[in-house]
Amino acid sequence: MEELRIGLVGTGAIGRSHIERINTRLQGAKVVACADVNMDFCRSVAEKYGIQAYDSGEEMIASDAVDAVIVTTLDPFHEQYVTAAIKAGKYVFCEKPLAPEADACRRIVEAEMAGKKQLVQVGFMRRYDPGYRQLKALIDSGKYGLPLMLHCAHRNYDAPGFTTSMPVENSMIHEIDVLRWLLGENYKTAEVVFPKTTRNAEGELRDPQIMYLTTESGVRIDVESFVNCRYGYDIKCEVVCEEGSLNLPEPANTMVRSNDSRITPICHDWSERFIDAYNIEFQEWINACREGRVDGPSAWDGYVGQVTAKAASKARDTQTVVNIEYEEMPEFYKK
Repeated sequence: MEELRIGLVGTGAIGRSHIERINTRLQGAKVVACADVNMDFCRSVAEKYGIQAYDSGEEMIASDAVDAVIVTTLDPFHEQYVTAAIKAGKYVFCEKPLAPEADACRRIVEAEMAGKKQLVQVGFMRRYDPGYRQLKALIDSGKYGLPLMLHCAHRNYDAPGFTTSMPVENSMIHEIDVLRWLLGENYKTAEVVFPKTTRNAEGELRDPQIMYLTTESGVRIDVESFVNCRYGYDIKCEVVCEEGSLNLPEPANTMVRSNDSRITPICHDWSERFIDAYNIEFQEWINACREGRVDGPSAWDGYVGQVTAKAASKARDTQTVVNIEYEEMPEFYKK
């Protein structure tokens, strides 16, 4: 295939960042078209980047001028455009979540299987972070024995507009996916508890929260979500194995010596912390599309992630331990 021609649906901040990433830093593809329900803004984005604006996402997806699709709309519209791409037989990258509800994710899975070809990749970019990939390689090596416990944290400087339901399904959904990928197994139970709430939480938000997951083999995981930590963006993951402890590397930020202090800055938000992961993710997606395959997080991974998130949300709301039940993975998704 010559250069992959990409159409993007949803011209908000993350969509525009992907246009810039693909068109200025990556190889083998260009975003050539965009669509958005806000047509005036869509046209301004198209003019800025020198691409074509379409009146609707469906029209753009069906166009012969587009080879592959990126979906960065609001979450409730993901199913609409991912399904349209499947029907058009085009590879589609959908930012997480695949859809806000597990039933909608299941419909996407069914549509993809009916088409008899994998086309969907979900934007769980932590799998592409060099640090997480180092953890994965060390776990898979078996050198340190089996993982027994994982201690994780997902901290944001602040989170304006966050509600009590959002830390699980908007923040910790990343841990739900990447930890399942690290360990290579599904979850069995979920629980969410509330420590003392920070005075920086807005309105009725309960912050921080701690999610406990137990895997099918009995690995115990705790994930702290603290979305108003007020000191930066900090992602932690320690994997305690039988014969060693593995820690997610810190970002390589320069130490500064000044004013009688040694200071190593940390990232302020996700866009700083995971810029390499996004670049690697999209370059590998482009390469895979050009070679006619999907090798990243699949529609099935998106479905499993939402089933897990909904169970954790139920556990949070009921303050109980909730069993997680998945359907058996179809042969279609077994590699």
